[in-house]
Amino acid sequence: MKRRSFLNLLLAAGLLSASANIYAAEHEVKMLNAGADGIMVFEPGYLKIAPGDTVNFVAVDAGHNAISEVTPDGSKWEVGFDGGKVKFEQEGINIYYCLPHKSMAMVGVIQVGNATNKDDAMKQADTIEAGFAMNQGRLKKYMAEVK
Repeated sequence: MKRRSFLNLLLAAGLLSASANIYAAEHEVKMLNAGADGIMVFEPGYLKIAPGDTVNFVAVDAGHNAISEVTPDGSKWEVGFDGGKVKFEQEGINIYYCLPHKSMAMVGVIQVGNATNKDDAMKQADTIEAGFAMNQGRLKKYMAEVK
């Protein structure tokens, strides 16, 4: 009887794990020389996803990467010049940039679930935006979409 209970418990755990993966989605962010918001952009610039979702950064044009600047828990993530995927578990706002084009406001915002760190992210966005040589207002536009 104990063995059957143990096997049922294992089966239930497996089903729960599988169902969590079924609901996780994969989103795409393109790294571009030019897009709807001008030159040197991530598209979309603002993306809202659910915890557990993955974002695939696609290097459509050469010379772009993605590096986190603001995250809900202070952790760091990075995608190289060939693109790559990041799985987001922690709810909150992520602000990221392209290292070679940060001064040109090549930035993006990913909101994972609820905006738990919204106040802090808004303050940091103002500081980040002050360092842009061009495309002023791009980050503020993306942050205005955070709800």
